Amino acid sequence: MEYVAAIALGFAGGVVGGVLGVGGGILFVPALTIFLDQPQIEAEATSLVAIVPVAIAGAWRQRGFGNVRLRDGAWIGILSPLGVLAGVVIANAVSQRVLELSFAALVLAIAAQLTYRALSRAPEPP
Repeated sequence: MEYVAAIALGFAGGVVGGVLGVGGGILFVPALTIFLDQPQIEAEATSLVAIVPVAIAGAWRQRGFGNVRLRDGAWIGILSPLGVLAGVVIANAVSQRVLELSFAALVLAIAAQLTYRALSRAPEPP
């Protein structure tokens, strides 16, 4: 049953990520901790692996529409592993509770920023 839930979460996360352009971690980490009862650190590590095929598929399709800025993506891709290495060291050094609260704060901050941006912009014409 756990595999069925993981497959369903992967599909749902891929659809939502493709439609809304959100990072897989924003969806996968809470889903893995809530629905599959994984500890926070395992959910984060699993999410890092799960994001790879999602990112490849999404970038490939969006490139076909002319929406990918390769230069920016290359810089992010080159520098991200350094941040990931630092993050892994920190994640393994703090308690699960600190990770959970930090992740919750990040999600709330992103939600607040997206809400502010959506409400402060004039509607785009159809």
